[in-house]
Amino acid sequence: MHIVAIGGSDAGISAALRARELDPTVDVTVVVADEYPNYSICGIPYYFSGDVKPWQSLAHRTHADLEATGMRLRLNTLATRIDAEQRRLTVRDGNGESEISYDELIVGTGALPSFAGIAGLGDLGPEDGVHVIHSMGDTFALDAHLASRAPNSAVIIGAGYVGLEMAEGFRARGMRVTQLQRGPEVLSTLDPELAALVHDELVEHGVDVHTNTTVTAVEKADSGLVVHAEHLGEPVSHSADLVLAVVGVRPNTALLEDAGAQLGAGRAVVVDEQMRTGIPHVFAAGDGVVTHHRLLGVTYLPLGTTAHKQGRVAGENALGGEARFAGSVGTQVVKVFDIVAARTGLREHEAAAAGYAPATTQAVADDHKRYYPGAQPISFCITGDRDTGRLLGAQLVGRLGTETAKRVDTYATALFAGLTIDQVSDLDLSYTPPLGSPWDAVQTATQAWSRAHLPLGVPA
Repeated sequence: MHIVAIGGSDAGISAALRARELDPTVDVTVVVADEYPNYSICGIPYYFSGDVKPWQSLAHRTHADLEATGMRLRLNTLATRIDAEQRRLTVRDGNGESEISYDELIVGTGALPSFAGIAGLGDLGPEDGVHVIHSMGDTFALDAHLASRAPNSAVIIGAGYVGLEMAEGFRARGMRVTQLQRGPEVLSTLDPELAALVHDELVEHGVDVHTNTTVTAVEKADSGLVVHAEHLGEPVSHSADLVLAVVGVRPNTALLEDAGAQLGAGRAVVVDEQMRTGIPHVFAAGDGVVTHHRLLGVTYLPLGTTAHKQGRVAGENALGGEARFAGSVGTQVVKVFDIVAARTGLREHEAAAAGYAPATTQAVADDHKRYYPGAQPISFCITGDRDTGRLLGAQLVGRLGTETAKRVDTYATALFAGLTIDQVSDLDLSYTPPLGSPWDAVQTATQAWSRAHLPLGVPA
C-alpha cells in the first residue's frame, strides 16, 4: 500500500507519522513544496525576537528524524494535479514534471496569506521591503532584509496573533513600530474590554497603535514605503523602512478544487469528520479544509492544533481506520510582551448568531492567594447560555506567570465536555497558596456569571 501526503507542515506530517505508527510496513511519501518539512511557523516571531536561535531550532523534527520513521520525503516538489480516477498525482521539481501513483492520498496544502484587497501588496515584495510571514522562505527574506538594510522603522498591517508577536520581535531589535488595525481594538478575537489591556501593553513597550484604521494601499516612494489608510473615514498615511502585512489567510484549495472537491465555509474544502473529501481515496486536513466546531457545527477556523489532530485522523483512516475528528472549540493563546491573552469557545455575538441565548459577565480574580507575594489579577469574560446555564466561551488576560494559558485549558475542557457554568464551579481543582485559591480564579469568574444570571446562585 502506498500513501502519499501533500504538505510538509502540521497536517501532512501528522498524517504520515500516524500512518507509519499504525503500520510500519506501509509505504508513505510526503510531497513538500520547499525544503523545510515540519518547521514551526508559529515559532517564527520568536526567532526574530532573538528568543529562538538558530533558525534550525524551529524544526519539530529534523529531516533525518522524519526519514528515520520510514517515510520518504520529496522536497522542493510541487503537487500540480490529482488524477482521482487513475490515482495519480502530478508533481513538478527541478527535473520537470512526473507522476506518483498512490493508493490513498492526503492533502494538507494549508493556507496562503491574504492581502485583503490592499493595493500594492500583490505587486511589492521583499526586494521592496514589503513582507509576509507564512513560510520559512518568508522568514529568510525578512531576516536578510533586517541584516542587510538594518531598517529603523516598520509598519505592521494587522494586530492579530502574528502581528502582535512580530511587534514584540521588532521592538526587541530596537525598531520603531507602528501597528495598524482595521477594527476598534487590537486582537479582534477578544471583547474590546479585554483587548484594551493588550493595547495598553503594546503602548507601554513603545508600539504606536492605530485602531479603526483601514489600509487601502502600500506604495514605494523615494523616502521608503508609504502605507495609505482611512481612519474613521479620514485619509491618513504612515511611512516606514519596512512593511509587514499580517491580515489573515485564505485556504489553499486550488489542487483539490480542480480535482472536483466541494468548497464550503470560508471557501475551504468540505470534509467530513473522517477527513474524507468526497473524492474517492482522497483525504484532506489542516488550514485548507473546514473545521468541525463543537459549538458552531461546520466553520472555517485555521489553527495549528486543529491541523495536527485532523492530519492524525486522516493518516489513520487512509489505512482503513474509522477515526473521527472530535471537533474544535477554538482555543487560542498569545503572549504579547509581558501579558498573555487567551480565549476558547464563543463570544456573545458569535453565540447569538449560532442560536444560543448568551449572556456575558466580566470578572477579575487573583492568580493565587493575595497574602502570598506576587499575586496578579486575571481579567475574565465568561459567556454562558441563559436558558441552559451551559458554558459557551471564556476570555482571559493576565500577566506572564499567571498561568493564563493553562487556565483557559480548563474552560476548553469544560466546553469539550458540554459542562454547565455551575459544573465548572464544582470541579475539583488544585490549590496551594503560592499557585491558586480554594476557589480557583476560573471558578471565581464562573461564579460571578452564575450570580448575575442564575436565580439560585452558586455555592458560597
